[in-house]
Amino acid sequence: MTEKIKILMIDDHPMIIEGYQNTLQFTKKEHQELFIDIANNCDEAISYMNKAISNEWLYDLLFVDISLPPSSDGSMSSGEDLAEYARKVLPDAKIIILTMFNESFRIHNIIKNIDPEGFLIKSDLTSNELASAFQAVLNNPPFYSGTVNSHIRKSITSDIVIDEKNRKILHLLSQGIKTKNLATHLDISLSAVEKRKKQLKELFSVEDGQDETLLSEARKKGFV
Repeated sequence: MTEKIKILMIDDHPMIIEGYQNTLQFTKKEHQELFIDIANNCDEAISYMNKAISNEWLYDLLFVDISLPPSSDGSMSSGEDLAEYARKVLPDAKIIILTMFNESFRIHNIIKNIDPEGFLIKSDLTSNELASAFQAVLNNPPFYSGTVNSHIRKSITSDIVIDEKNRKILHLLSQGIKTKNLATHLDISLSAVEKRKKQLKELFSVEDGQDETLLSEARKKGFV
């Protein structure tokens, strides 16, 4: 019996989409028939989702790139926003996130906010990996690529627990943001930032008080 699978691929690089399509068509099972729509930005993706809902032929699977041009009305600034929207309007659809981002902060946020059935870092990606992810997500999710699994393992095995604001402090410091500017990014006072940095240095046993040492220790534990 033929299994009809409706897919929406969202990426702003047509050659990448073409590669995904070719891989899936070449490696699909004999009983699988794929129906693939392609969106190059948030507006096109929303239009396809709304059309699918009105036609009552919903998507089984979405491939979502995180780096996308924002929507024309400004309500969505990335694939992350789009995936969260898809979760609301297509609750039964499975989502595979694809991204170049490999920082722990971004991986953590995507897992926390979207909880995707598939999560692939593009630098890990091969045709075999994509084919495996596709079948695994359809039949036995989740499927995470090596970099994502490594992040999860480090986070789980670490006995250090930090809240979202402290995670963001580490992320911003790793991006080269100066301490004096952290307060505006976090919407807290400079003294609160200093207090949190002190806590972090104690948590990670930083004895020389240097931000570079803090970041180095946080990376080892999978927090940056």
